[in-house]
Amino acid sequence: MDFRIGFGYDSHRFAPDRPLVLGGIRVPFEQGLAAHSDGDVLIHALCDALLGAAALKDIGTHFPDHDPNYENIDSKILLSKVIELLHQDHWRVNNADCTLILEQPKMKPHIDAMTQTLAQLLHLDPSRLSIKAKTNEKMGFIGRGEGIAATAVVTIIQSV
Repeated sequence: MDFRIGFGYDSHRFAPDRPLVLGGIRVPFEQGLAAHSDGDVLIHALCDALLGAAALKDIGTHFPDHDPNYENIDSKILLSKVIELLHQDHWRVNNADCTLILEQPKMKPHIDAMTQTLAQLLHLDPSRLSIKAKTNEKMGFIGRGEGIAATAVVTIIQSV
């Protein structure tokens, strides 16, 4: 059986007058993330991890930030398109391990909803998807409350 591993990272700064979208759900908070799309750093990191594992370049290649078709797009749509690309190349997601890195807001009340949403999009049993949240211990742009970052590690397997 052929399998591959991919790693993804994304970060965005906070922006006023935008909803905060993380892991495919709206999270109550006083500001969202600045981005061409909805700014969902968790989904963007997942997309890059999946595309990287399948050697299909990166999220910016497929969904450029200068293309008006992707302005304010729901990142769940982008993830669905990435899954379609993987399926076309006979890959399926085996598991994913994700980490949100932020000082605020607290993620614990939202992790289950994110897990259910993303597991459905990834065609995974929720037990094969881990989402964690960590602070940056008040260091750097995250520690100063200027933005949020996310990482994702995935394995994909041949689905022939």
